[in-house]
Amino acid sequence: METAFDDKAKEALAALFEQFWIIRDKEPDLYQLVREREHVLKKYVEEKFGYRLIVHRYFAKLEKIPAEPEPWMGIESFQEPLDYALFCCLMAYLEGKAVEEKFLLSDVCEEIRAMYPGDLPVDWTNYSHRRALIRVLKTAEQIGLVRRMDGEIEAFAQHVEEEALYEVPVLARYFMRTYPKDLLQYESIDELLAEEWKASPQDYRRHRLYRKLFLSPAVHRTEGDEQDFYYLRNFRHRLRDDIEAHTPFRYELYKNAAMLTLPERQAPYTVFPDQKGTSEVILHFAALVRERLGEYPPDEYGRIRLTPEQFSAWLADCRRRYGAGWGKTYRDMSAAELVREVLAALNEWRMADVEHDTGMIVLYPLLGRMSGRYPDDFDAKEGGEHGESMGASSCGAD
Repeated sequence: METAFDDKAKEALAALFEQFWIIRDKEPDLYQLVREREHVLKKYVEEKFGYRLIVHRYFAKLEKIPAEPEPWMGIESFQEPLDYALFCCLMAYLEGKAVEEKFLLSDVCEEIRAMYPGDLPVDWTNYSHRRALIRVLKTAEQIGLVRRMDGEIEAFAQHVEEEALYEVPVLARYFMRTYPKDLLQYESIDELLAEEWKASPQDYRRHRLYRKLFLSPAVHRTEGDEQDFYYLRNFRHRLRDDIEAHTPFRYELYKNAAMLTLPERQAPYTVFPDQKGTSEVILHFAALVRERLGEYPPDEYGRIRLTPEQFSAWLADCRRRYGAGWGKTYRDMSAAELVREVLAALNEWRMADVEHDTGMIVLYPLLGRMSGRYPDDFDAKEGGEHGESMGASSCGAD
């Protein structure tokens, strides 16, 4: 008899979406939970997302390929393209090693320098290059691709002669996903992504939109994807019933945006507002934007365009009104630093973007879904606890 998609299956699905993989030795209970609900989980993610769930004797992994890659989907600890290049070189190096084989930091340094494909060679006497390799090795260790046996990798930052001993765990063999063709036969990331839709082209739209809803903060209606939004609108009742039956999320549809929301914050989901100080600033900025909708009406897709000077002035006004209760970091930031910080966070949460051709700052409908204010008894001078209340949407609900 087939196991029902119960609360335990929901818990397992949440973990699979939030984690790269679930390692049996580190999280045996969670791994067992996935294994017990393997059949219903595989059926659901394959039918709705076109995803593959792998349950191996050592780990469980949901291969989460996005409909459209976004900047925040990179490796959070990496800071520059060099990090990714060194990571790829490390993976190539590990391919030639046997499971449980030991290797020294000096060996991997020599091999990476030999295979590095950049126009300028890697120079381990360069401090920034050493820091990049440290980030790569720390990330690989955290994921489970290498196991440090001896030595401190941070010492490598100060002295190029410092040594560390590593071992190749079995997980290193399963990090890379398989493709129908050799990777060298693909000429662009678009070709790689196109492979995703060849298995079941008849389900292309459903798979793509489920991926967008679950992996992105919102799906906005734009000039180029009217058909996608027709699908979200025409099947809204079916989508709502399905999503709420299998997850704790609520499906919300507005005139120009669709999104998943949580009635209450729950672990392990990553949601907005998060614990970063920029969330507080954004909630106050959203309240200010909502006040100015009469003066700056959105276009037919719910977007507001501002010049960089206007955006900076609006943010300065926001700080004058609410800044007394912000964290010290944001109170003391220069105007330019605050603009950079807030704009980067807005972009990451799909609330704003900068037009490449014009430099105009585009505010998206998702920003109108919320607003923040201090409670009536809040007194910044007394260091009172501040709070935000979520405002109703200005997108226009269906």
